[in-house]
Amino acid sequence: MFEDILYETNEGIATITINRPKVRNAVRPKTYEELTEAMKIAADDPEVGVVVLTGTGDKAFSSGGDVSDQSTRKPYIGRAHMRRLFALSSTMRMMDKPIIAKVRGFCVGGGNEINLFCDMTVASEDAKFGQVGPRVGSVPIWGACQLLARYVGERKAREMLYTCRLYTAQQALDMGLINQVCPADKLDEEVAKLCSEILDKSPQSIRIAKIALNAGSDQEFYASYFPTSELLASIYGNEENMEGITAFLEKRPPNFRRFRKR
Repeated sequence: MFEDILYETNEGIATITINRPKVRNAVRPKTYEELTEAMKIAADDPEVGVVVLTGTGDKAFSSGGDVSDQSTRKPYIGRAHMRRLFALSSTMRMMDKPIIAKVRGFCVGGGNEINLFCDMTVASEDAKFGQVGPRVGSVPIWGACQLLARYVGERKAREMLYTCRLYTAQQALDMGLINQVCPADKLDEEVAKLCSEILDKSPQSIRIAKIALNAGSDQEFYASYFPTSELLASIYGNEENMEGITAFLEKRPPNFRRFRKR
């Protein structure tokens, strides 16, 4: 049914797994579309009470957007891609069931933005979090520029966005980005415990709580849709964007300083 993800259900839990281990679960257009469809299936399944989102293997939850795919994008493609991104985030935020991110390894760039759209996050001790867009001439304008400050505070969000530093799971916990850290060999067990706690509660109360929590905070987020789409479209195909992507694909540091002189 799916190419880039795995979907399974068991005892009230739908597990959605980003399944592109060769590229550290980097997400491409097909991945976003399949994630959206899987989230809709889980939302409509009366037997599902909670969703777990994770990545295949122990290297990464998701390393973010697939840069090799981005190398061919132009502004009009950026607009279409923004609609694709908002379809996924809207489904995740508006579905009336909790989504738990189960994170091993890297959770960076677009991967961390997907993490932000989840309701809760449990990470293994070896997990790494951060935003990396400016390293490749891009910007996390889908969700990190809107939601990150709500979780970690505006000053820390600016640090994360401007410097592209990576943060340990414990640092992510301390700043409020995630909910829990555990040893890698206990991650599945801890997530299962959390799911069990949620499933023991009133489904109706959980549904109403999620909708109520998101109702106010998401108004500003969705109000930014159209200007955000144009901002993202303006990134693709410009000189700095192409320099960053080319440098990434060639595994060399980009030379953004030469653009700053102009």
